[in-house]
Order: sequence, then structure tokens, then C-alpha cells
Amino acid sequence: MKTQSTNSKKPVIGVFDSGVGGLTVVRELKRILPNIPLIYFGDTARTPYGTKAAQTIQQFAKEDTEFLLEAGANIIVIACHSAASTATGFLKETFDCPIFEVVTPSVKEAVRVTKNKRIGVIGTRATIESRIYEREIKKISEDYVIIAKPCPLIVPLVEEGWFDRRETKMIVKKYLHPLKLRCVDTLVLGCTHYPMLKDIIQEKIGKRTNIVDPSEEVARLVYNHVKANFDLKDTIPEKKDVFYFSDLGPVTQEVIKRFIKEPIEVKKA
Repeated sequence: MKTQSTNSKKPVIGVFDSGVGGLTVVRELKRILPNIPLIYFGDTARTPYGTKAAQTIQQFAKEDTEFLLEAGANIIVIACHSAASTATGFLKETFDCPIFEVVTPSVKEAVRVTKNKRIGVIGTRATIESRIYEREIKKISEDYVIIAKPCPLIVPLVEEGWFDRRETKMIVKKYLHPLKLRCVDTLVLGCTHYPMLKDIIQEKIGKRTNIVDPSEEVARLVYNHVKANFDLKDTIPEKKDVFYFSDLGPVTQEVIKRFIKEPIEVKKA
């Protein structure tokens, strides 16, 4: 039996991620849907998801979704590639509400912009080992070459707020070097933490390489859904955005301030 969402008459967007990476999705959603209330859950106490077994990730994703629905969301965005690649089908079977994930729109955009059909994907071990991008891109055409590279250190670097450190730049360069050698002309940021280092990634992969940002792509899908199913003027003025985190240390709070440049309500879940 599916768990139904509440508050279905007006749109309330729920976004979850293993940590702070989903704030990149929040930023895009607030840019294009500024008047739609949003509830965010960052599972900072159990981050990263990308090192966990698939069954564990599914359980975490189920708990995250339940939390958001109980908090009043009726649209769910999986802003975590590890969860999207292993738990999307499970969540859609379990919950009776619109569920959006970051993989599908990123695949479509990568295929659209590539010229030489050589697409690079970077992500957590869970995402890369799931081979989700390779499967989805190959469904479109067998002609595409996908070069996937796990980059397990990037999420901890972002969670620690190491955005401008020399060590971060060195690690990103080392991760991207094999992809440069394989001449990819398009790179998918297969983790919502990675756009926080987009400038460094663009520098190290080269300016001629297209960067596909999953936060931008999934936000467009959610916008289209809200526009088609709700009156964009039909918002909940008294309901403010709320940001929940399972662990709320000082570093996390600094990262939040860096990417959400407005006063927000932050709570420990």
C-alpha cells in the first residue's frame, strides 16, 4: 500500500540529499519557483550515501521521503544521485506522490549537448557502480561512449567547506585527468555536491567541455510539473521554507550560508 502525500491542493516541494549537496537543487528551484514553499532535509548525520550498500540507501531514502511528507511536502525531489540511482523505483512504488530525480534529466541534457558522443560522468562509488548513466544513455543509442569515474573524496571536501583549498584543486585535477585523456566533450556532474565546485571542475576539465549540472536540469522538470498542475499564484504565503539537517554542526551552517544567500529557517531534525 502506497503512502499518500498530504496538503495536495497547493504545491510544497520536498527535497532530500545525503548532506548539503542538495542545496544546489534548492538554489535552482528558488530561482525559477521563488514563491513555492520548500522543505529540505539533509541527512548530514549519515553522509555520504555513496559508500553505502544499495539496500541501505533505499532504506535511508524511504525514511527521508517519509520525513518530508510528514512535514507537509507533496512533491519530492531526490537531490542525491546515489539515492536516485538505487532507490527511485522503490520510492515510486512506495509513495503516492510525484517524485523527481536528478539522473533522467541529466542524461537527456548530456545527449543533447555532446558533439563527439563521448560523455564523462563523475559521481560517488554507488552511482558509478550502479551504471545508471551508461544504461540510460545506451537506451538512447549504442553509439555513445560513456567514461565514468568515481570521485569519493569530493563529497567530504564539500561537506567540510573546502571549496578553495589547494588540496581540493589537486584532487579534482587527478580525478578528471583520465577523462581528459579520453577526450570527453561533455561531463555530467553525477552528484549534487559537485556543482559547488563547478568552477574548479570546469577549469580542470577544460573550457571546451560542456558541464551538465543536475540541479539545473531537475529544477526545470519540477517547474514544468508545477506549472502544468498548479496555479503558480496559488501558493501558501504564510508557509516559509524550512531546512532540516540530521546533524547541524558549524561547518554545515557555514556551507548553508554560502549557497542560500538569504535568511532561512534551519532546524535539526
